[in-house]
Amino acid sequence: MSQMNRRRALQLLAALGTTGLAAGCGSGTDTAEEAQPGSPIKIGLIVPGSGPNKVIGDEITNGFQLFLALNDGQLGGHPVTVVPAEEGDTAKTGQAAVDKLLKEGVLALTGVVSSVVMSGIRDAVEQARVPLIGSNASPISLQSVVYIWRTSYVLNEPGEALGQYLRQTLDASSTIAIFGTQGQSSRDVIDGLRNGYEQGGRRLTGDPIFTPDYPNPGKNAYADPIIKALGRRPAPDAVFCHYSGVQAVQFIKQLYAQGYRGPIYAPGFLTEGTVLSQLDDGEKGEERALIQKYGIETALNYSADLNNTANRVFASAYRKAHNASPTTFAMASYDAAQVLDKAIRLVGGNPTPQQVNLALGKIGQIDSPRGAWQFNQPRTPQQKWYLRKVQLDGRLLSNVVMSELATLG
Repeated sequence: MSQMNRRRALQLLAALGTTGLAAGCGSGTDTAEEAQPGSPIKIGLIVPGSGPNKVIGDEITNGFQLFLALNDGQLGGHPVTVVPAEEGDTAKTGQAAVDKLLKEGVLALTGVVSSVVMSGIRDAVEQARVPLIGSNASPISLQSVVYIWRTSYVLNEPGEALGQYLRQTLDASSTIAIFGTQGQSSRDVIDGLRNGYEQGGRRLTGDPIFTPDYPNPGKNAYADPIIKALGRRPAPDAVFCHYSGVQAVQFIKQLYAQGYRGPIYAPGFLTEGTVLSQLDDGEKGEERALIQKYGIETALNYSADLNNTANRVFASAYRKAHNASPTTFAMASYDAAQVLDKAIRLVGGNPTPQQVNLALGKIGQIDSPRGAWQFNQPRTPQQKWYLRKVQLDGRLLSNVVMSELATLG
C-alpha cells in the first residue's frame, strides 16, 4: 500500500460505517497528489449466493470490496465495476458463471470457493485467456495453468505445516484419528499431513475416516464414525480433522459428546468465522471447559491479531465495516484486489486481460495483512503458516497466534 493510500486508509477508518462498503466509497479529494482516473474496467466476482458456502462467499465479497473502499473504488488508477456471478457448487454452474462474465467483457475474474468449481472452469478460463485470481479454492490437481493465480494456498499446505509440527510435538508411539469430508479437498489436506509427518520413520496408522459432505449435519451425523475411531485399539491420542462452518461446530460438539478427551488439530478453517461463538457456551459451559483443558490447535496463513501495519489497517477497517473480525477468506480476497491493483498499474493505459496476466508475474512482493508474500512459479503464494491455539481473549474464545510453523509454497 502506497504512502498516499495509507493516509487515505487512515482517513477512512474514522468514516467507515457498519452497514457495509460500496465499491465507490471514498471520493478521493487529494487531487494534487492523485492522477486522473483511467478508463473504467469490470472485474467478475464468482461466489456462491446460497448454500453452505455462502458465508465464505460473503467474506470474499467483503474483502474485495474493502480494498476498493480504501482505494477510491479503483484498481491501478481505473474506476471499477464489480460484476457478481453465482458460483453454485458444480462444474456446470461454475461454467455458467464464467460464460456470463466473459460476455460482460470483464478484464479479470476473482473469487471461487469450491474446489469442484475451480477444477471445472479451468479449461474455460485458460481458453478465454482472461486471468482468474482465485481467493479460496486451490486443489493440488490445478497444475500447469497460465491464466489461473491463487492468493489463498494449495490445499495440502495446512496439513503439511501441521504434520511437521505434530512430528516434533507428539511422541513417536502416538496414534492420530483422522477425519474429513468425502471429496478431493480433504484428501489433499490429509496428503499434506502425511508429507509433513511421515519422516524419520514416523507413520500414520489407521485409515482416515471420510464422512458425507453434509450441507447441514444433524446432531448425530458424526456419532457413528466417531464411535468407530474411539473404539480402535490403541485408542487415539489426538484427532486431526478437516471441517469448516456448521460441519466444524457439529463435529467438535459430537466428538466431546462421545467422550473424547484429548487435543484436536486441524487446518484453521475449523475455527474460522462464527464457529467459536457457536461453541462458546459461557464460563460454566462444558464445551468451553473441554476446549480450554484439552486444546484446539490449527494451522493457517492468517490471523486477525497479526501485528503488522497492513493488518492493522485491514483488520480495523473490516471490523468497523462489518462488526466482526476478518477471516482468511476475506484477507485472501483483499489481496486478490491488491495484486490486480499492482498488475493493472504496471500495464497502464487501456489494459487487456493478456497484458494484466503478464504483469501479474512481475508484481513482486505483496505487503499483505498475513505478512509479506509473493507468487511462486505455480502461481500460488509463497507464505508463512502460523500455529494458532483457541484461548480466551477477554471473555470470548479466540484464535491466538502462538508461533510461526513454516514457510511453504
